[in-house]
This record gives sequence, C-alpha cells and structure tokens, in this order.
Amino acid sequence: MVRAPFLSILAAGAMLALQATSPLAAQTQTETTEATAQDDDLYCAKRKLGYWFYCVKPVPAPKPKPAQPEQAASAAQELDAITGTLRELKARAVLYPTPENVTAYIRFQREQLDRASLFSDVWQRAIWQDPALDYTLERPVGALAKKQWQDARAADRDAVMARLSQRYGLFYFYSQTCGACEVMSPIVRSIADRWRITVRAISTDGGPSRHFPDYKVESGQRARMGLEPGITPTLVLWDSVLKRPIPIGYGVLSADELQDRIYLLTAKEAGHDY
Repeated sequence: MVRAPFLSILAAGAMLALQATSPLAAQTQTETTEATAQDDDLYCAKRKLGYWFYCVKPVPAPKPKPAQPEQAASAAQELDAITGTLRELKARAVLYPTPENVTAYIRFQREQLDRASLFSDVWQRAIWQDPALDYTLERPVGALAKKQWQDARAADRDAVMARLSQRYGLFYFYSQTCGACEVMSPIVRSIADRWRITVRAISTDGGPSRHFPDYKVESGQRARMGLEPGITPTLVLWDSVLKRPIPIGYGVLSADELQDRIYLLTAKEAGHDY
C-alpha cells in the first residue's frame, strides 16, 4: 500500500508539467514578465537610482570597422605616374639646371630607357616563338625572304592579268591638251597589248590620241560612272559580269603600279594583303 502515495506524487508532477506548457501557463508567464517590468519602472524610474543600481543599461562600445585594404594602382596608373615624374624632372632640370637636378633627370630617364629596351627584347622573343604574331611571315622584310615573296606575288599577279580580259575591259579618259596624258597613254597601251585587254579611249576635249586612234568623244560617261569630272588621265575597269565600273586611279601611274592596282582590286579582298 506504500505505492499509492508515490503514484499520486507522479500524477501531480505530470499535471504541473502539462499546465506549464498550456496556453494558460504562457499567459501566466507573460503576466509575470509585465509585472517585473512594472517593478523595474517603479524601482528605477521613480527613484532615479541611475547607473550604479543597474537601472541604466550601459551603452555597448561601437565595434571597430575592419580596415579596408588599399587598392593597388593599375598598370596604366603606374605608367602615367612614371610619365609625370619624367616630365617634372625634365622641367626642373631645364628651368633650374643645377647638377643635382640634371643628374636626377638623367638617372630617371636612363631607368626608363632600360625598361623600354627590356620591353623591346621580350617583344622580339615573343614574336620569334609564336608564328601567329610574326607579321614578317606574311610580308617579309629580310632581303632573301623579301625577294622570294616578291617573285611569288609577281607570278600570282601575272596569272590574274592573263585572265583579266575574259571579264574586264578598260576605260581610259584623256585630254589632248593634258601633259600627264602624253606620259600615261603609252603605258596604258603597253599594258593593254601585253595582256590583250580591250581599251576604250574617251577624249574629254574631243582631241585625238596617236596611241588610241579609235577614240570616242566623251558624252557623259564619267558622270554615269560617278567619277570625278575634269581630272585626266583617269583609268576605270569595267566588270562585264556585274555591269559596274571599278575606278583604278587618276594621274600618272607606272606600269607596275597600274598592274598592282588591277590585281588588288580584282583578286584580293580588302584587308587581306596588308
């Protein structure tokens, strides 16, 4: 019969735990908190006891902000600083040519010359080791390589000129009173005869040409082609496939230059030869 009081105690504990977790218990806890706040107000505010009676809460010290790392100057800024320093040292040496100022300028300038020499050396080594960077593979500058390149280019140009008459003809605008035309006419005649190109000579002033006896007098051809009026001599290729003019140039041209222009305008796209 001793177990009955023990069971009763356990049951009572369970009831108390249940009441503590119930809404009523939560309300009771809230009321207790509010009562404590009222007591604090009565104890602290009305008596003005202050800091030493724990009525005034200490203000926490501000946390120190982490130090911001300094941003490193960019390479462009460093180069601008070097240029500015060099200009300042030069100006100081010119305006106040003391031994100290002149020496400081010479020393700093020498440092930059050494820097430029190093850059040039590394530039050259990079080009040697990466063929994609070496422009001389496309347009050689050495005597031997340049001769080989010129021979190959001349052969390619001659092949283009040999087929030119199949699609293109030449309009040659000249004037009997034009001194440059007297120089240009035999050059045009020789190119036309060599490559069997049909040339239509157009006299802008109605005068004849001993190199082109079957000339025609101009009747608005230049205006229809969109050419500059009043300039002679003028050379224009005519594309018989696309039915359009291709101006070659104005004034006196050598035979090689004339053939090069024709070659570039008919066989090379812009940007592929330079």
